[in-house]
Amino acid sequence: MVALNRIQIHAIKGKPATKKYFATIMNEQCSVVSHHICKDSNYPMHKILLLLKPYYKKETLAVFLALLFHGCGAIGILFTPYKDWFVANTPLNLMLMAFLLWWVQPRKNIGFYVFFAICFCVGMGVEMIGVNTGKLFGNYHYGSVMGRKLNGVPYLIGIYWFVTIFGIGTLLSQLQAWVEERYALLDMSLSPIVSWFSFILDGALMATTLDFFIEPVAIHLKYWSWANDQVPNFNYECWFMVSAILMAVFKKMEFSKDNQFAIHLLIIQFLFFFALNTSLP
Repeated sequence: MVALNRIQIHAIKGKPATKKYFATIMNEQCSVVSHHICKDSNYPMHKILLLLKPYYKKETLAVFLALLFHGCGAIGILFTPYKDWFVANTPLNLMLMAFLLWWVQPRKNIGFYVFFAICFCVGMGVEMIGVNTGKLFGNYHYGSVMGRKLNGVPYLIGIYWFVTIFGIGTLLSQLQAWVEERYALLDMSLSPIVSWFSFILDGALMATTLDFFIEPVAIHLKYWSWANDQVPNFNYECWFMVSAILMAVFKKMEFSKDNQFAIHLLIIQFLFFFALNTSLP
């Protein structure tokens, strides 16, 4: 869509709209739409909306399920006698969220799957070094709550690294696109170097902040435990460094970065762990 010049489409009220206007309103969320517009510059708006309808149905359902599972989980852990049951089903929640992220993702090209593989392998690799040597993150080990393990690290941890980095990367990609549009309106441009480093550093900081909220909850719920029950600063330093590397990979790779559910899920997880942090004894 971005490569096209101005095209005319029929707006809902019969007013013409440029390609740029359409892309802004729809956030370029479905490449199939651009495919049909390319074929016919007078493509009817009602057909465009029909093409988008399945995506928005999926996104709405995914957000609803994420809110339902995290909301019920928070209530169950904090206010019911079934806390252990909710904690034991943490793997189910994590697997469902990962599936929903994949399900909603538009245009699942090879780059998307390669990025998942990189996040999974890097996440599992650094965690195995940490668990077995203490040379990364510190001295800690995982409990049985998170399910099956490889060399002491649950497979779900590798998946969670992907979910976290993908959500943060998607959010920052859209924020940067918005900033660049504002600069363009002022006939200015954002320095590529500034854009690149701000993306990596901001993303790494967000990921580390999320881990800061997760740590006390994870320890309390026995997801993992630290030597002397103390989370070392070295843990957050390693989180920042590993996250920065994965954010650089995200920035470099070519795949769709407009998965709105990934952003919703990121916000829901921040709120979930913040609520448990402030409420658990």
